[in-house]
Amino acid sequence: MKKIKPWLSAMRLRTLPLSVSGIILGSCFAYYNGHFNPWVLVLAILTTISLQVLSNLANDYGDGIKGTDNDERVGPIRAIQSGEITPDEMFNAIRHNILIVIVLTLALLWAAFGTGNFLYILLFMILGGFSVYAALNYTMGDSPYGYRALGDVFVFIFFGLLSTVGSYFLYMHTLDHVIVLPAIALGLLSVGVLNLNNMRDIQSDANAGKITLAVKLGMARAKNYHFVLIVGAMVITVVFSILYYVEPYNFIYVLAFLPLIIHLKKIKAAVNPNDFDSQLKVLALSTFLFSILLGIGYILY
Repeated sequence: MKKIKPWLSAMRLRTLPLSVSGIILGSCFAYYNGHFNPWVLVLAILTTISLQVLSNLANDYGDGIKGTDNDERVGPIRAIQSGEITPDEMFNAIRHNILIVIVLTLALLWAAFGTGNFLYILLFMILGGFSVYAALNYTMGDSPYGYRALGDVFVFIFFGLLSTVGSYFLYMHTLDHVIVLPAIALGLLSVGVLNLNNMRDIQSDANAGKITLAVKLGMARAKNYHFVLIVGAMVITVVFSILYYVEPYNFIYVLAFLPLIIHLKKIKAAVNPNDFDSQLKVLALSTFLFSILLGIGYILY
């Protein structure tokens, strides 16, 4: 029982709603276009959650053994940093989690494509392999991309484009321009969550040699970058709704703009790491709400 709490902490459950936002968005637009499979939805969510947990465990392991998670860092104490979970225990958990990802991915592809569509199955197996690579190599290995200011690019691709467009393709078996702008908007918001995390840790990361984009930009420009991400996502979504207008329900997502605007005001006034940390949950949940409302806005009629 003593191990349950540190393992739950290592899994970082608060990151899970954000991770499934693209699945929800892609599924809603597939439903709007007349294609929906509840098994695909359930298995896509489970697969995505398992990948997110894998990423969180690998992040804990990578930062833990490199010493990046130290007393200077603000935010929840990580599992290896606290000593409650050893590096060997974490590494074994990562190995087991990879097996879970493989099983869930195969089940998802069977639900989506059956025994046919070999090329589609092969394509998604390759994408699944890249997803595992991205989850592991953010902080693990000799040259993790999260230490080379590339985390933002990977988050935009995997949390925005691949998650949204990929889930849409699992239902539709084809690509469609209608999903592109929503995927970009969600990707920008997801990058905003990472940038917020990196602004919180900007000093401790710099001291530990972890070069994030926030470290490269400096605090002032990282804040400007954050505003571009959030405002850019809102503008792109409004443009999308105008281009693909069907009925007033399409604009229901503007309700999620209110917490986002308040969030930006908080970030403008932020001066210390705790100010940024307190906004992480706000932005993640606002993004989750945004994806739900944007998707629902096109299936209500």
